[in-house]
Amino acid sequence: MTKMSSNNPKISLQDIKQFEQEYNVTLPKQYVDFLLEYNGGYPQESNFKISDDEGESLVNKFYGIGDMKSNLAKVFEILEGEIPEDFVSIANDPGGNEILLGVSGEYQGKVYFWIHDIEPEDEMGNMFILADSFAEFLNNLYDSE
Repeated sequence: MTKMSSNNPKISLQDIKQFEQEYNVTLPKQYVDFLLEYNGGYPQESNFKISDDEGESLVNKFYGIGDMKSNLAKVFEILEGEIPEDFVSIANDPGGNEILLGVSGEYQGKVYFWIHDIEPEDEMGNMFILADSFAEFLNNLYDSE
């Protein structure tokens, strides 16, 4: 797994439960564990492959919970109605695209890349699956060489 640097305040399970209740979502355990340890932050290895056609991008930063500039709650509210309702944005790339985590149904626990400037024909038309789990996504991050 990539090393993380974060100066976000530590949070408790209660903080996460409060977020889940307020936004009516259930975060996958792997992601909850990540929040408890780092509460967002910057990955040392940050590159990831989107697809053969779309190439690659990198994680700008993972959002945390609490009173920081880009936090899960603020991003959730900004993107409400923009991204499919089965997802929560957990990070972004430098181009303003979002890395989404599935929080319900068939998408539960899966990580997707959402490209904001593609006008999709259907709800998932501008989304690309990156990993079947949050841990797999973190393990797949790499340095650009």
